[in-house]
Amino acid sequence: MTRLRTAIPGPKSLELQARRKDAVAAGVGSTLPVYISSADDGLLIDVDGNQLIDLGSGIAVTNVGNPAPAVAEAVHAQIDRFSHTCFMITPYEGYLEVCEELNALTPGDHEKRSVLFNSGAEAVENAVKIARHVTGRQAVVVFDHGYHGRTNLTMALTAKNMPYKHRFGPFAPEVYRVPASYPLHDGLTGAEAAARAIAAIEKQVGADNTAAVVIEPIQGEGGFIAPAPGFLPAVAEWCRERGVLFVADEIQTGFCRTGSWFASDHEGVVPDLITTAKGIAGGLPLAAVTGRAEIMDAVHVGGLGGTYGGNPVACAAALGAIRTMRERDLNAAARRIEETVLGRLRAVAEKTDSIAEIRGRGAMIAIEFTERTPDVAARVAKACHDQGVVVLTCGTYGNVIRLLPPLVIPDDLLAEGLDVLEGALLA
Repeated sequence: MTRLRTAIPGPKSLELQARRKDAVAAGVGSTLPVYISSADDGLLIDVDGNQLIDLGSGIAVTNVGNPAPAVAEAVHAQIDRFSHTCFMITPYEGYLEVCEELNALTPGDHEKRSVLFNSGAEAVENAVKIARHVTGRQAVVVFDHGYHGRTNLTMALTAKNMPYKHRFGPFAPEVYRVPASYPLHDGLTGAEAAARAIAAIEKQVGADNTAAVVIEPIQGEGGFIAPAPGFLPAVAEWCRERGVLFVADEIQTGFCRTGSWFASDHEGVVPDLITTAKGIAGGLPLAAVTGRAEIMDAVHVGGLGGTYGGNPVACAAALGAIRTMRERDLNAAARRIEETVLGRLRAVAEKTDSIAEIRGRGAMIAIEFTERTPDVAARVAKACHDQGVVVLTCGTYGNVIRLLPPLVIPDDLLAEGLDVLEGALLA
């Protein structure tokens, strides 16, 4: 349970925050300036001894716990053997094992290959490289409300200007944005929204010019927007018919977060390429592109890689995390969280007219407010933070609270966090 010994942030956190101003670039933000000294499943303990309920998981990273015993053991064992050689110089078995797991777990029973990187943005950028190389085309199609990273290319793919793109251009060319499916606001069926998006691609870009369509199966930073049923399959089918690669950005949705190994699984969508990161390695930096063997193997030797990509310690962590997901059946855990959280929050929504929609899948739940400004979401988040519950905001208009509890959060901690959130919503 939460135990607050001081105001939030406490005096030791405030001291560290003062040091930070002289050491860390001002452009790096922090949602809640409490400095963490340790953690447990669903709890963050700060330097002042405050225990906070974690409903953010480091943005869907610590799905398996923080730290998960299997991850910690694997990391310790690996670091005692060696920390780095660079897979491009002298390879090691851990990299192979992670790729084998990804090839088996990702959607589709076709033959696959994987390549490992450091971050989600790096994975997305390499997926685009692969698609352009294989198709011989240049255009990349993305969607309204999408988020894909902070590198130059992935900023171009990302929809939201502030804080991600403002005054950082010019951006990479040959990126085209089309309307997504946003059921709350567009009122379209999946088929209708897909037809609208496809018409925009064909008119504005041309199928013969399009290397890839890159999409989050559930949009993350854009507001936890689940498209209307049928939207993703229709877009994927159009891609197959036109020789366009369908790239699923599952960086936030992957690894049991939505109640299945990947969000694409919910509608039987089989991407040509899938990008993963965040929850893959229990908190260590690791990312991947996994795809059809004939696509992945078409890139020339030396065309893919990076000094730290698939670092042996991160690979060990990933193997420990995946083992935990299987042994603790975290897909089922995510579905139980969904049932609990949606039930509680929809009951709250009936008591206030400030909530436009409660939505989500698995342990990826959103509260969208009727007001299209950040004000209400910011006030609710602050009220939760002041009472020791970590929640995050998101959305193109900043008017969404997003919940990403660790999949191993104890029931009593989740209930207590929801009690605090309910009070903040009704206040």
